[in-house]
Amino acid sequence: MDNKAPETSAFFSRPAEGALRLELAGDWTGSRRPVTADELRRALATAPAVRRLTFDARQLGAWDSGLLTFLLMVGKVCAERQVAVDEADLPEGVRRLIALATAVPERSGTHQEPEPVPLLERVGDRAVDTWRRNLEMIAFIGEAAVAVCRLLTGRARFRRTDLFTIMRDCGSRALPIVSLISVLVGLILAFVGAVQLKMFGAEIYVASLVGIAVVRVMGAIMTGIIMAGRTGAAFAAQLGTMQVNEEIDALATMGFSPFEFLVLPRMLALCLMMPLLCLYADLMGILGGLFVGVFMLDLNVMEYVNMTQASVRLKDFWIGLFHSCVFGVLVALAGCLRGMQCGRSASAVGDATTSAVVSGIVSIIVATGIITLMCNVLGI
Repeated sequence: MDNKAPETSAFFSRPAEGALRLELAGDWTGSRRPVTADELRRALATAPAVRRLTFDARQLGAWDSGLLTFLLMVGKVCAERQVAVDEADLPEGVRRLIALATAVPERSGTHQEPEPVPLLERVGDRAVDTWRRNLEMIAFIGEAAVAVCRLLTGRARFRRTDLFTIMRDCGSRALPIVSLISVLVGLILAFVGAVQLKMFGAEIYVASLVGIAVVRVMGAIMTGIIMAGRTGAAFAAQLGTMQVNEEIDALATMGFSPFEFLVLPRMLALCLMMPLLCLYADLMGILGGLFVGVFMLDLNVMEYVNMTQASVRLKDFWIGLFHSCVFGVLVALAGCLRGMQCGRSASAVGDATTSAVVSGIVSIIVATGIITLMCNVLGI
């Protein structure tokens, strides 16, 4: 027995003078259309005396919205040719759905193509939007500065438990990823340095290369980038979700400052944890270089350690800590700013999270360039 469903088909016949019958057969599921609008127009054009279109649905099988779309197209074409459509022979469910679909006429002008926006207008809109965002950023930084001043005077209101919870999330829970990335960065720096230093028989200076690079800049940069992608995005998502749920508006209604209650603990926690994470990243980076020096360059462990101690100066250590403090402030500001600017939808939360990560990483790179230039000018 053949259980194959009959193919979708539709064809015309002339049962009487002035009438045209459209016979429907098979299963009408999906978007299949045996008869297109142009074919229907040609059929009506070849029979100019036709004033009525009827249907024969006795062979119709299963159907879904594809049949309804086809019948609506037929009705539209017939209306253009001033041909009446007789739906009496269609299934009752089809007639009811067609009546429901055509109960409210389509508003005119809803499918108008958007007019092209002139170049100068697009540039002006982008400039105005950029200016508005810059003003919002300046206002946010001002509000954050006021919150910090209130903290220093003992008047800031926020929950200490929130501060400790955020410090735990920013600190101990970030150690695994910081360890992995820092060790790999140390390994990479040691590999790159060893390729050139081997040519001169100066493999011992791999310890100097890795120690200075990691302690002075790379440890802080990699930690900052990790925290921008991990913690900065989390800050933006948390505050953005609170914006969607109108929790921030509720805090303001109850008399709490959102900057003191939400932004200040996050800024403070990240600023306190970043130097500690930077120190840990420095240790892991030096350890990664030690692995390369001992197992690939055949250096002695004590030789590597002594060379690192002789090369890394105290000012390199303080410069790295200064980098980490600056990066902590920038990552916290970027995450909280994008979260507070978030819209009132789920997609806006995703956009805010993405923007927080991008803003944090760009800020870190720009700040690194500025601090490096300042150190070069000051000779440190």
